[in-house]
Amino acid sequence: MELLRNVELFDRFSDEDHRRLADAADRMELIRNDVVFGEGAEADACYVVIDGRIAIANKSVDGRESMVALMERGDLFGEMGLFDGLGRSAEARALEQSSVIRIPYEVLKALWEDSPELLWSVVRLLSQRIRATDEALADSFFLDVTGRTAKHLLELAGDRDDFEIPITQEELAGLVGASRERVNKAIASFLRLGWIEQNDRQYRILKRRELEIRSS
Repeated sequence: MELLRNVELFDRFSDEDHRRLADAADRMELIRNDVVFGEGAEADACYVVIDGRIAIANKSVDGRESMVALMERGDLFGEMGLFDGLGRSAEARALEQSSVIRIPYEVLKALWEDSPELLWSVVRLLSQRIRATDEALADSFFLDVTGRTAKHLLELAGDRDDFEIPITQEELAGLVGASRERVNKAIASFLRLGWIEQNDRQYRILKRRELEIRSS
């Protein structure tokens, strides 16, 4: 459970706090499309990704999916119900074979009740979530589909020029917030302009600066 020490929400916990956290936590093994929790379900635990990828997504009444976030190793998800006592605001689903740590809310509540000063980490986390939401809203307003696609490709690549898109075209479209056809058209334009090159699901960024300008 050493991974938990690197989670920002728990970074001020003492060694004893981490021991209590680890004793209460369980490991879950998942295969592709396993649902960790469904939208609207009762919330009683949060999760940390050990390996693999977890999609956080909302679905419309007609079954269309909008991916809210992509969770990878070390990422925390499912914590909102701990703070507001409400059900799940989105579905969490494994995109591939994955492992996650399940942490019951009760142990976290007990730790924070014993040491209220640790709640500053909660304030910091919630502030980050609000900032991320503000940024996503600004992107949806100021960036077109091509700009949002460029931004998400850069996020998936990180500091690497060679990268793989670890999700399907439908899932990428949900993350961008557009139809698959429009996202594919945006990627085709980047290929045509020579900004990226593609070999199946493998991509290489050739002109990062152009992508950065298009995504801002």
